[in-house]
Amino acid sequence: MTTLITHPLPVLAIGLVLGSRVIPPRLLIAGMLAACLPDADVLAFKFGIAYADSFGHRGASHSLLFAAIVGLFGVLCAPLLQSSRLKAGLWLALACASHSVLDALTNGGLGVAWLWPWSEQRFFMPWRPIAVSPFINGFFSERGLAVLASEARWVWLPCAVVGAVGIAARKAFKR
Repeated sequence: MTTLITHPLPVLAIGLVLGSRVIPPRLLIAGMLAACLPDADVLAFKFGIAYADSFGHRGASHSLLFAAIVGLFGVLCAPLLQSSRLKAGLWLALACASHSVLDALTNGGLGVAWLWPWSEQRFFMPWRPIAVSPFINGFFSERGLAVLASEARWVWLPCAVVGAVGIAARKAFKR
């Protein structure tokens, strides 16, 4: 998995590119939270649910079905998010799905269950440049710092560039 620090960054970058007229601040924040939501499945460990179980880490909560359900929640909450229902639903579903895409780009773990409940298969992307993060008990270690460096290179920096270029482009076209 990538860290909870990293999961909201692609959503933030795209939100900055699109601007607050397209993605209102409440919707942007909800999207950033939706991008972190799938990792709530680590609570399953407290209940004795194994990593490889359907409801274990990177299981059901990392599926496209779960992202769609989060999107439906966005449809229902659209007025609170100061957005149209279609935009809120799509934004939250894509934000949630971005989580498992980042996890599928990591070099460890069991992969993500994109097709759950129709398939138990776990998937990775063909290219896996991001160092997999240790769970919280190993995060504050040399390995944890190496993971942050990997995420900075492969996620933080590209997101910063996309966000900055997008903001600059919006300002240039505004003139």
